[in-house]
Amino acid sequence: MRYLTFLKAQAASLAGSAVDFLTTICLVEGLHAGPVAASVVGNVAGGVANFYLGRHQVFKVSQHRAASQGGRYAVVWLGSLLLNAAGVYLLIDVLHANYLLSKLLVSLLIGFGFNYPLQLHFVFRSK
Repeated sequence: MRYLTFLKAQAASLAGSAVDFLTTICLVEGLHAGPVAASVVGNVAGGVANFYLGRHQVFKVSQHRAASQGGRYAVVWLGSLLLNAAGVYLLIDVLHANYLLSKLLVSLLIGFGFNYPLQLHFVFRSK
């Protein structure tokens, strides 16, 4: 059961990441926004998509209060946003790496090591 939940969470994360990356790419390439700011906006859009999928499809806890889940998600998401922004900044502005590769590497590290464990045990925990 836990393995299936992990796979579903990764699929939801992938969908949220797709929203995140598409938003980031559109802002950087289409509107010529700075890559760090675009990454933050993309992360917000991906976070909204991931919360919805986590609540309704992955952990199936939509019967629990959305406000309390949303509050816990916001705390985890803010931590994730800060870690993602710091990681992307470090790789792009300090190490001069490609913005897409930087975003991909940082997203994977934060997703596996931070987001999933906190969503499982804190945000969408069953009572």
